[in-house]
Amino acid sequence: GVAHPLSYHIETFGTGVISDERLGALVMDMFDLRPLAIIEDLDLMRPIYRQVAAYGHFGRPDLDLPWERTDLAEALREAAGPLATRVS
Repeated sequence: GVAHPLSYHIETFGTGVISDERLGALVMDMFDLRPLAIIEDLDLMRPIYRQVAAYGHFGRPDLDLPWERTDLAEALREAAGPLATRVS
């Protein structure tokens, strides 16, 4: 098989401050999207599934879920350049 994604699609529906193509290029440069890297980055081998089996996997302020972290947002914003201002 092929470890790297064969394709990807980013769609901001006109809300992006940079083009979808530029954002996609930045994501591909900054994030390792190989399956093993995703498993490691999101710590998916850690047995947390019982905690997220009820009340959903997203938007859970009571749990520190790796896929909810925004620690790379500022680095992505900086890589995008001066046109990518913080949206409130």
